[in-house]
Order: sequence, then structure tokens, then C-alpha cells
Amino acid sequence: MNAQGAAFAAEAVEVTKIHGRGRTAVAALEGISVVIPRGRLTAIMGASGSGKSTLMHCLAGLDSVTSGRVRIGGVELTTLGDRDLTRLRRDRIGFVFQSFNLVPTLTVLENVVLPLELAGRRPDRHWLTEIVDAVGMGDRLKHRPGELSGGQQQRVACARALAGRPEIVFADEPTGNLDSRSGTDVLELLRHCVDLLGQTIVMVTHDPRAAAFADQVLFLADGKIVGELQRPTADGILEHLARAAAC
Repeated sequence: MNAQGAAFAAEAVEVTKIHGRGRTAVAALEGISVVIPRGRLTAIMGASGSGKSTLMHCLAGLDSVTSGRVRIGGVELTTLGDRDLTRLRRDRIGFVFQSFNLVPTLTVLENVVLPLELAGRRPDRHWLTEIVDAVGMGDRLKHRPGELSGGQQQRVACARALAGRPEIVFADEPTGNLDSRSGTDVLELLRHCVDLLGQTIVMVTHDPRAAAFADQVLFLADGKIVGELQRPTADGILEHLARAAAC
């Protein structure tokens, strides 16, 4: 099955990730298998050290696996060389980070289109207008990051991640540096991108309120998937975490 025909956006099959060797080896992931469906928002939750960020990094091709397979669409990442892997991340994956990672000397618009320019691609003007409108930054295009609030900067980061029309966006604690109101604005934006733009998003978070915006939540502990919730609510997530902590 080719990339466009694959029924999933990302998939991990029996993935193990071990840091170190010999007596100092630590298993960050242990035989994880998971399918990320297209057009949905998936949250990954777990305590510090559970492996949630490692899983996201392996799914996104930012980190290699010790064993197992990872696919984006129909392309197996574990068979790609460094150049092809870099090209795949650049052309087919979007990233949103907790720290925004905007270039301070560039305007909002320049930050949004920067990845496309680095890839030698011309922006789709219609899509770019749709994305800028979706993130509500149309009247801030000439501003620089230092002139924006944290929430506005994260919305610019979301627009940058979406500008290339990626197959999947990975968001690592996207509300971690934001106040409650700004965090809610970003979560509503991610939800909007899934519901109205058909985007696929995988979000790592420790916040039950943030995870409640997802279509499904995957729970990790000690490098393993220990639970899953469909159509989650904040109360349902808290109940699951409480049960897990009592075991």
C-alpha cells in the first residue's frame, strides 16, 4: 500500500527503544504497537519517564528505534537513510513544540513560510490564507515574535506546522508554557484543524484538561501502553489515572 492509500497516518509495530548498553541499558519503550488514524486528534499521556515523548519522537522520525517498525502512511521510516528521512520529516510532518521555536528576527508571515522556503517550495496562497485565518493571526503578519503574547506565538507555530499541508502534526506539550486561557485557545485551534481542515494531530501532554480535547487518549507507563480512552472527558481521564496509580 502506498503512502496516500494507507488507512493510517502513523503506525508503530512492536517498537522497542533502549538507551545505553549493558548494565546501564534502560528500556524507554517495550514492544509498543499503536495505530494513529487519519483525521483525528490523538493524545499521549503518562508520568515523567513513562516513554510518551520517546514514542512521539520515534513516530515522527526524530529518534531511531532499537527494534520494531515505524510507518508514516505507507512509508517505513526504519528503512530510510538520513537524507530520505530528513526529506520525509520536512515534506510530510509538522511539528509544534512547547517552546514555540520561532525565529525572533523574522515576522509572523516569514516564520510561517520558513520551512517551505528552506525546502524550496512555493506556498499555496489559498491554503496559507486559510491557515492564517484559522489561527487568527491575519492582522499580525508583520509583527515579530517579541511583539506577541505566548499564546499568539504558539498559534504562529501551529500555522508554521500546517503551512506545508503535512500528513500528520506532532505537538509536544503545546500548552506547557501558556496560561490557562491561552492554552485553551491553542487546544481549540488544534481541534478546529482536525474537525474543519481534516488534519491528523498527535499531542503529548500531562494535562487531563488538554487531553480531553482529543478523540482518543493513549496512556503509557514504564514504556508500555497500559490503557486507551475513546471520546475522553477530563473526569474520565482523571478516573483512569487514579485507577492506574492505585494498582
